[in-house]
Amino acid sequence: MARSIIILFAIMSIQSASAATLLIWGDSLSAAYGIDQKTAWPALLEQKLQGEGYRYKLVNASISGETTAGGLTRLPAALAEHKPAVVIIELGANDGLRGLPVPAMRSNLDAMIRATQSAGAKVMLIGMRMPPNFGPVYTTKFQETFSGLAKERKTALLPFMMEGFAQRDELFQGDNLHPTSAAQPLIIQNLWPVLKPLLRK
Repeated sequence: MARSIIILFAIMSIQSASAATLLIWGDSLSAAYGIDQKTAWPALLEQKLQGEGYRYKLVNASISGETTAGGLTRLPAALAEHKPAVVIIELGANDGLRGLPVPAMRSNLDAMIRATQSAGAKVMLIGMRMPPNFGPVYTTKFQETFSGLAKERKTALLPFMMEGFAQRDELFQGDNLHPTSAAQPLIIQNLWPVLKPLLRK
């Protein structure tokens, strides 16, 4: 009888590990805009997780054109539905490109982080940078928003997903905003060291 109970608990533990969900909450940079879904970084991350022995179900709920306001509106339902263990928040780029107020973006990101943490999930925040033509004041405040929130809310932070290749024109699509398929493995290289400490096997 005792042996049966131990086996039952072992099976339940395996099922629980298998059921852990990693939710990607982003915009077109995470939604495979302009490239094959199979070559996009979320798909590569799923392969990486499996290859490294992490039992996570990856849910990519990213939407092209999404802003932090839209992400905040949609998030409660997603948290309730997927019950994620880890959430990667990659939003803010569209706020910046539209010149939306940085304080509003910060408030939205902060609310998403707090809601995610309150739901029992770990948060990884992905920062973004604006082109210099937006002016030094705006670009500095924009960039500092991510590092400031990560420090305040004690979340993992990837300051810039395009670190190391942002100046390589050949790795961007014709709009000069969205990375090509060839750039997606470089995003994984930047992301993995930050994400890995949040995961469990």
